[in-house]
Amino acid sequence: MVYYETRGAELTSEQLEAGRLLFASQCDFVAAANNMPTLPPISLPEVSFAGRSNVGKSSLVNALTGRKTLARTSRTPGRTRQLIFFELAQRLQLVDLPGYGYASAPKAEIKAWTDLTRKFLAGRTSLKRVFLLIDSRRGIGRADMEIMELLDNTAVSWAAVLTKADKLKPEEFEVVCEATETTISSHVAAFPELFITSSERGDGVEHLRGHLAMFAKN
Repeated sequence: MVYYETRGAELTSEQLEAGRLLFASQCDFVAAANNMPTLPPISLPEVSFAGRSNVGKSSLVNALTGRKTLARTSRTPGRTRQLIFFELAQRLQLVDLPGYGYASAPKAEIKAWTDLTRKFLAGRTSLKRVFLLIDSRRGIGRADMEIMELLDNTAVSWAAVLTKADKLKPEEFEVVCEATETTISSHVAAFPELFITSSERGDGVEHLRGHLAMFAKN
């Protein structure tokens, strides 16, 4: 059952079609970086996907591109330990960031890729928007709040995306949506629209594609 796909303005048919065409195009792996010097050179507008470990970042990238194995997914939280760059139709780069929070790895490694994520978010001039993924079953946590504050302080535009929307009952999901909207309304760099997704069922994917297409190079 689809409860919502967005809590904001609807897109036009032209915008939805632009998103469909963009994400139906060639999408290629570009680079995997584990430190700032190995980041690929800036060449295209970029959007990134951030969130806690096991929130569903890789699954959402796969759902958006229609490719089941483009981004690596795992049942082990914290498996993505690098910044993964994908080039879409030579018009837009997608960046899958390492998850923060719990991870099955030594503390020194966790700190290293968490620091890398923060540096990337604060200093990448080509970054047009960060999509902050929040597990609808858990809501916003302390680590999410820290990233929100970082993005506010560095004036990086970000938007909240609720994932795994199909895992809650409608009344439970409504509570999560309202709490998330209340939180993002207090952040100066936050995009006012709340995106709703389920990678498993495809809920909200078409709408998010249309929104992402707005950032692509013409």
